[in-house]
Amino acid sequence: MADPATYRPAAGEIPDAPGVYRFRDEHGRVIYVGKAKSLRSRLNSYFQDLAGLHPRTQQMVLTAASVQWTVVGTEVEALALEYSWIKEFDPRFNVKYRDDKSYPYLAVTLSDEVPRVQVMRGAKRKGTRYFGPYAHAWAIRETVDLLLRVFPVRTCSAGVYKRAHQQGRPCLLGYIDKCSAPCVGRISIEDHHRLAQDFCDFMAGDTARFTRRLVAAMRAASDELDFERAARLRDDVATLERATERNAVVLADGTDVDIFALSGDDLEAAVQVFHVRGGRIRGQRGWVVEKVEDVGDDVLVERLLQQVYGTAAGEDGGVVPREVLVPVEPPDVAQVEAWLAGLRGGRVHVRVAQRGTKRELAQTVHRNAEHALALHRTRRAGDLTTRSQALREIQEALDLSTAPLRIECYDVSHNQGTYQSASMVVFEDGLARKSEYRLFSVRGPDGQGASDDTAAMHEVITRRFRRYLAERADSLDVDLGDGPGAAEDADAAEDEDGVPLRSGPVDPATGRPVRFAYPPNLVVVDGGPPQVAAAAQAMAELGVTDVALCGLAKRLEEVWRPGEEYPVVLERSSEGLYLLQRVRDEAHRFAIAAHRKRRSQGMTVSVLDSVPGLGPARRAALLRQFGSVRRLRAASVEEIASVPGMGARTAAAVVAALHTDGPASVGAPSPEGAVADAAGILGT
Repeated sequence: MADPATYRPAAGEIPDAPGVYRFRDEHGRVIYVGKAKSLRSRLNSYFQDLAGLHPRTQQMVLTAASVQWTVVGTEVEALALEYSWIKEFDPRFNVKYRDDKSYPYLAVTLSDEVPRVQVMRGAKRKGTRYFGPYAHAWAIRETVDLLLRVFPVRTCSAGVYKRAHQQGRPCLLGYIDKCSAPCVGRISIEDHHRLAQDFCDFMAGDTARFTRRLVAAMRAASDELDFERAARLRDDVATLERATERNAVVLADGTDVDIFALSGDDLEAAVQVFHVRGGRIRGQRGWVVEKVEDVGDDVLVERLLQQVYGTAAGEDGGVVPREVLVPVEPPDVAQVEAWLAGLRGGRVHVRVAQRGTKRELAQTVHRNAEHALALHRTRRAGDLTTRSQALREIQEALDLSTAPLRIECYDVSHNQGTYQSASMVVFEDGLARKSEYRLFSVRGPDGQGASDDTAAMHEVITRRFRRYLAERADSLDVDLGDGPGAAEDADAAEDEDGVPLRSGPVDPATGRPVRFAYPPNLVVVDGGPPQVAAAAQAMAELGVTDVALCGLAKRLEEVWRPGEEYPVVLERSSEGLYLLQRVRDEAHRFAIAAHRKRRSQGMTVSVLDSVPGLGPARRAALLRQFGSVRRLRAASVEEIASVPGMGARTAAAVVAALHTDGPASVGAPSPEGAVADAAGILGT
């Protein structure tokens, strides 16, 4: 714990202007981000008598080791900058809204050559139109199944579409008239785009236009005595009406509004939002937030609006409606409205519903928030207390000076010594922090892998802490000489995609996180005394003495400490043991997944893999252009060279490799001849 007086800015240094400030801990990590109308007034409030601060604020200033600020021109700029920094640095003392579930959206991929309607979860993609979120994926599929009768937009995957295009036959949906079958040319690409746009317009609330159009077409067909077509159009009208009825009319037609409600106590709160578009409820969403900073409901609402609309601003500007109803107004509602107006490109009103149907709907949303909080408490009763108890039990069992707020766990996975992979998972404050997970490809002294699990564990721990020492030395501008801690491991780890992680030290100007800059309080290895001894030896060789170490053996779930003859046995019902088991199981899962991925890639060998200068991106471009190696084998050098990113020499090398790999045939050119011919044709 640091004394706030040691890093308090001198009198007169803090400007009396709007801006954003950042508190950092001793390792340079940003732990809190805030904004203020007056930086001088706000920052001075943190350096008053500690007894007068809220307990959570007191813990934050004691954890911090420095404070910096950035002056901006207006309070609206401060609001936008605060949100971007919270999103970038993920400070541990800022309020964090966590989705209480992964909500599905109805998505239309308008940026694709042939747009597709599908159910999507997770991060939004540019060029895709989203509707929702919805409470259940089956509700989306039922709605889509109804609308495909009127708007037969493609719903198949890329593989199904490609296969139907190659075979010249549509899939089942094409045969039953629930797809316009652009794969076989029943409809042009341009007409299919217009059909997808009509689907989006209907989902956005413009339902009356399509109903009127179908009714007019039905009457025209009846006047022409084409009663079969008129009957089909009548059924189409009924289909649109059923799809419209699924979303009850709650407000006047054309009303676009998001209605937020908040219910909570001093520790946590539940938030609900109803998305109303065209007077109908189009989606519902919920969050549960832990109040890790001392803020009121007005600030919580401001942070909530930042997260909801700031995250989606770069993906779909239409997510911001013209009216936002909140339970309490933000501290400065004018600046929030100005920020939202900039995102929407038009005026936005943020207010509290006072009367009428909007107030009644706001009360309904509030009841949903109360129910969500009660359900959350039922499912996670005493969650905050339980995590604190688990960390305290681990501290007492391992005789640590402080609770292990950051725990790292390591596991090694292989198949009879092949494709050796190791994982590092991180838990902070008892919760998994997946952005900090790392993967290692075990190399061994000869580059062929480690001899056994203990050697692999020794290598992984060595590489992890060697990188930490190097980055710490760089951040402190200290020369470690030629000792083992000074050597930089240029390929210390790989991320989940197998890409080597290469990063520098903590940047004191931006505070951007680096890969291994933050040491753990506790290292856990999956295994017993041999694995613990290997990890302890690696840490001792590097001079790392301020990190605790233990191992968790699977057989009897004993906790082993370095050099101890007997293990530490925690009670089976112990929250500390349960936390260690979750950390160990997560490391095991992550290592197994990495090993299986490497093994799968190693067993999939293509003739293109051996072509010099042909990397993964170019191989993917070739297969995307020609569809298969068989078609690529029949292509000429000029055709291969025309693929974006391909050069003449690489195209010639591809032709040579393909002809070498293929069966011998009379008149087939030799590899040397193919290269020579290619060079002559392309003038190289």
